Amino acid sequence: MRPIINNFLRGLLLVFPIGATIYIIYSAVRWSNNFFNNLLFEWLSIDIPGLGIITVFFGISAIGYVFSRAITKPIVTYFEQFLKKVPFIKIIYTSLKELTEAFVGDKKRFNKPVLIDLGGMEAKRIGFVTQKDLSQLGIQDMVAVYCPHSYNFSGNLYLVPPQNVTPLDYNSTDVMKYVVSGGVTNMADNK
Repeated sequence: MRPIINNFLRGLLLVFPIGATIYIIYSAVRWSNNFFNNLLFEWLSIDIPGLGIITVFFGISAIGYVFSRAITKPIVTYFEQFLKKVPFIKIIYTSLKELTEAFVGDKKRFNKPVLIDLGGMEAKRIGFVTQKDLSQLGIQDMVAVYCPHSYNFSGNLYLVPPQNVTPLDYNSTDVMKYVVSGGVTNMADNK
């Protein structure tokens, strides 16, 4: 029964944020389309397709602007600290926050594409250096390299000696597309 519950929780961590995001965006666009088109139709007798999408985009941008200001940072910090204390929500929130920060924001983690030699094999892996200092884990002379799987949301984390890591002179976004596509993307056009 435990493996079933573990798989359910893993699935929930994947399905819930994606489903909730799609539902929230869909609901926001639908609501704003209806609200603004009804408002404009009553006043000006016109219907503007796509006004909801534009409104949601600028609305989210405005929220981002407000919450990036020094006045609201203590409120956001307090709210985040509260979420980190609630048992089940803590796992979901911190995982999603760290994953989001890995791709966007100031703490990007997948911005150093590398080729790693796993030692003793002719095969190599493409990955991204996520940590150069592992001393907090009591590990010396190693770096953390994340290697995403093709066509999947998972990957492997390898701890390898720095001399087995060769930086790739490509844009990290293009390298991620290459790996996730299973090598189908043509990297020669992206250098």
